[in-house]
Amino acid sequence: MAGHSSVLADDSALSRIDRGLYGIERVMALLSGIAVFSLMVLAVVSVGGRNLFNAPLPGYVDWIQQLMPLIAFMGISFTQRDGGHIRMDILVGRLKGRALWSAELVTTFFMLVLMLLLIWGSWAHFERSFDFARPLWSRDSSIDIALPLWPAKLLAPVAFSVLALRLLLQLWGYTRALATGTTHPVAVPLVQSAAEQAAEEAEAVSGGKE
Repeated sequence: MAGHSSVLADDSALSRIDRGLYGIERVMALLSGIAVFSLMVLAVVSVGGRNLFNAPLPGYVDWIQQLMPLIAFMGISFTQRDGGHIRMDILVGRLKGRALWSAELVTTFFMLVLMLLLIWGSWAHFERSFDFARPLWSRDSSIDIALPLWPAKLLAPVAFSVLALRLLLQLWGYTRALATGTTHPVAVPLVQSAAEQAAEEAEAVSGGKE
């Protein structure tokens, strides 16, 4: 989804926790954006050094290896909160009321199960790399300039854990919507029609002015 978020808010505990977690997710997404920018700067430095001085940036591939988890994982919970991941809106958009919240509840639950498994696996992968007794606390390092790999490996379970918290909140929101039968639940991304998405994009472009 583009433009403004489709997530509603109120004074409930669920909404307050949602907004608090959203602040953390925004910082993580910002770090991901900074990593993308840093990667572009590294590319310019490496290519410029090669062409001008015949001296590319040492360990360029190693630095890319370190930045990739920041780019790949740190923004996924932020995107999940706003409903920005690829989804079958052509099917889900046809559902209304409790049928819609039931479908969202089931899919979110299976996403949570998958993320818990990924947290377990990625944490085990990090533990195999980290060792207090080793130099730089690392059992492995990059090939060229020997950067320790455990910081990059730690980012995956951290990002997945934040996403798991987001999914738990959304499960709470969908369960609450299913129980009350409300059409406008808080703390969950609402399905938008093409017209609604276009209106939000137009408002974002115009700066909210009529």
